[in-house]
Amino acid sequence: MTAEIGLAALWLAAALAALQLVMAALGLARGQPEPVAAVRPIAIVQGALAAITMIALIALFLASDMSVKLVVENSHSAKPWIYKFAGAWGNHEGSMLLWVTILGLAGGAVAILERRLPERTLIATLGAQAGIALGFYAFLLFASNPFARISHAPPNGLGLNPLLQDPGLAFHPPTLYIGYVGISVAFSFAVGALITRDVGPAFARAMRPWVLASWVFLTLGITAGSYWAYYELGWGGWWFWDPVENASLMPWLAATALLHSVTVLATRDGLRAWTVMLAVVAFSMSMIGTFLVRSGILTSVHAFAVDPERGAFILALLLIYIGGALALFAARIGTVRAGNTFEFVSREGGLVINNLLLSVILGIVLIGTLYPLVAASFGVQLSVGPPFFNKAAGPIALALVVAMAVGPLLRWRRDDAGALLDRLIWPIAATGFTGAALVVLAPPGVLPLLGISLAAGLAVASILPLIGRNLLRTPLFTWGMVVAHLGIAVSLVGMACDSAYTAETLIAARVGQPVRVGPYVVRLAGIKPVVGDNWSALEARLTATRDDDTIVLRPQSRFFTDPVTATSESAIATEWDGQLYTVLGQADEQGRWQLRLWWKPFVTLIWLGGVLIALGGALSLIGRWRRERRERRVVVQERYA
Repeated sequence: MTAEIGLAALWLAAALAALQLVMAALGLARGQPEPVAAVRPIAIVQGALAAITMIALIALFLASDMSVKLVVENSHSAKPWIYKFAGAWGNHEGSMLLWVTILGLAGGAVAILERRLPERTLIATLGAQAGIALGFYAFLLFASNPFARISHAPPNGLGLNPLLQDPGLAFHPPTLYIGYVGISVAFSFAVGALITRDVGPAFARAMRPWVLASWVFLTLGITAGSYWAYYELGWGGWWFWDPVENASLMPWLAATALLHSVTVLATRDGLRAWTVMLAVVAFSMSMIGTFLVRSGILTSVHAFAVDPERGAFILALLLIYIGGALALFAARIGTVRAGNTFEFVSREGGLVINNLLLSVILGIVLIGTLYPLVAASFGVQLSVGPPFFNKAAGPIALALVVAMAVGPLLRWRRDDAGALLDRLIWPIAATGFTGAALVVLAPPGVLPLLGISLAAGLAVASILPLIGRNLLRTPLFTWGMVVAHLGIAVSLVGMACDSAYTAETLIAARVGQPVRVGPYVVRLAGIKPVVGDNWSALEARLTATRDDDTIVLRPQSRFFTDPVTATSESAIATEWDGQLYTVLGQADEQGRWQLRLWWKPFVTLIWLGGVLIALGGALSLIGRWRRERRERRVVVQERYA
């Protein structure tokens, strides 16, 4: 019965999305009050029904209802409850249902919370949001029904991919999807503003919280996904430029550019067309990412679908949404006024350069991701991997770091180049001093040297806007900018140190044999069998000694029966200056065990920086919200004074 309730709710939500779209169109075309008044409540109910469908699917997984095809193919009654819960979206149909659920809830939230937009623009925005949701409802109902039953229920399911049986599955996909859907809301705002020819500061102020929130969640999702792959896959890396990884990075790059652009439009009434275009591009990147991951065109732990029909359906949605938005943009671009102008040497000019560099990196990632797929369609097999992305995007990323350091020190509208140079003395000194110290003490490669040196300059430049201020009275959104830029510097140091100073040892070791890696001497103390809820394993006991301190690590080689899979579970020791990363391999005929050991100096800074970046976004969001709330309170007091 739960499956039927979920499916009925899904149909009703789809019907309401269609009704919401029609009511919005009628209200805008004829100006009749009845359709306009109906759009908000319909959006709210649609969001509630979408939530019911997701709750129903989670209930089916928790109950191990083996009469449902999706549960059979992706679960097992012996799994721990957390993996049954998270397994609801650890598959193609469930992940798409989670996508559309968050989309419906976001539309309901816009209907409830948004009071700043003119009514016509809001109705057009909710109409666009309904149009997006309708396509995905149709995809689920006609191509990927998550509630389909089977005639003969087996006693147990086939289980979940062991690589997905990790607590990371509980929060990584939801945070990433919230980010994707937040971008879709920004896209709907842009479409609504284009329809009503209302592109201006009010529209930007309404859209900015959604962009900020989606950017925060995207940052958290990418950071969590990076660390998840790092410790779960046992390969010792944190980013491989895999197409699935790139699918999440591309929307983040576009959203970062949009975030800066929408701030200029909201506060200085500039970059109007650029802001709208970036909203379209950001949503396009999230749709391309959805197509890459969910169409079956890629083979990955994230790429669940292998049915060409589904890929064609998603491709059709991509073409409709992106093609329609670009056509609307082209038709209305003449009505989007230019906005205020500014000098090249100004905060606005710095943000434009920042956005151009982000766009270039986005273009490199997009080309590098799609080129092998296009070539394969012509029968040519090739791969584009880290060497291309590092060489092509690395120098641009370093130039972006320079722009990030300079931008916050520029004045709005117009600035003086000489005065700017005076403000940059300390960041330049920090960059030069750090570079010289590295060359003398521990010379890395060219890119890591530049990365660490520029990160030092960026860190100093990031905190300069706080110098001379009353820190308790400094606006939260200023703190947010400082913390986010500082987070970039911290992450950059972690990436450069990992690239330049990682030590790796691969050895076949006997019990008791010492192995050196970095500052540690590691000994294999023994191997023993262990048993978990739905797996068995061989577990190594490694003692790692550094100076007079000894720590114990227990990497495992696990075996799953449902489905039959062997995985490596790394064991990681975290110290203040890095991580010791260990992986157990197979035994050879001489009784030796393969060990893979890494010493990774300051690698944790990569994810600490990611958290700081997200924290900076959250502080900016709260700060903007508090300021707008305070301004509304003042307006109300003046009205009734």
